[in-house]
Amino acid sequence: MGTSLFFQNVVSPPILFFFLGLTAVLLKSDLEIPSPLPKLFSLYLLLAIGFKGGVELQNSGFENQVITTVSASVLMSLLLPLICFLILRLKLDVYNSAAIAAAYGSISAVTFITAESFLEIQNIPFDGFMVAALALMESPAIIIGLLLVKFGAPKDRPIKRKMKWGSILHESMLNGSVYLLLGSLLIGFLTSAFDPSDIKKMEPFTGELFYGAECFFLLDMGIVAAQRLARLNKTGAFLIMFSIFMPIVNAVLGSLVARFLNLEPGNALLFVVLCASASYLAVPTAMRMTVPEARPSYYISTTLGLTFPFNIIIGIPVYMSLVNTMIPQIS
Repeated sequence: MGTSLFFQNVVSPPILFFFLGLTAVLLKSDLEIPSPLPKLFSLYLLLAIGFKGGVELQNSGFENQVITTVSASVLMSLLLPLICFLILRLKLDVYNSAAIAAAYGSISAVTFITAESFLEIQNIPFDGFMVAALALMESPAIIIGLLLVKFGAPKDRPIKRKMKWGSILHESMLNGSVYLLLGSLLIGFLTSAFDPSDIKKMEPFTGELFYGAECFFLLDMGIVAAQRLARLNKTGAFLIMFSIFMPIVNAVLGSLVARFLNLEPGNALLFVVLCASASYLAVPTAMRMTVPEARPSYYISTTLGLTFPFNIIIGIPVYMSLVNTMIPQIS
């Protein structure tokens, strides 16, 4: 990995604000963000990247690269939980293995947003249609995780409750983040197609404010991650190793697919980041509701306490170097 990539990522304002939140907990500062604000900023970030992605999707059109990349993204969100599950079963039961596998097969929107900021700092172009891949990669992993529980539960410990698949599909495909992303994507697409003049009216909201909102949100994420970091000792050495090892494995697999798709560097990095990130919001919500046998301390502490900080601080520049190494024809 080029040290310049790592240094430029670490000294960028979003990452520095993440460190500020992280150290606030470690130094026992009383810094805290009032609870409604992180949710508001999270929704804002999703709205902004969805709208901008829709505008760019309209400009680029539904060409073969868009269709193949989005299809490959969905395929990866079906495949990665299965790989994670097989590894986790070496040490854990079906319920915890399936819940954690679903989390690592799904995505982190904040990691994706941080990767976009990294690309902008590096002046590396990327396409807005990757937002569609972001939105569509969350639900399949949840469904795979629940299927693993349904068919993998021990015969002597059958699931006593009946899974309500209608509710499960609704929760996985229409949860707030997916709905807002897809809705904003569609609105951006339609606005660009029918009244491009309205895009300029949105620019101060979706453009100039975005970077500051990201910094504020990552400040809060630093606080939350540090709080989860303290609970990692309850997960054991195996899961601590898994939370670092698995994103790298998934990133390598993602880079191989990106090479096969002949993605350009910016799009390739975003694709790899989607494969390497892990959900700490949508999947835990779904798993807590449908698989109470799984321990939240396992699938939340690992994803949020270690994998998320690893990805945004170290992982993104590492994955960029991986892209440049494995896809030399476009680097």
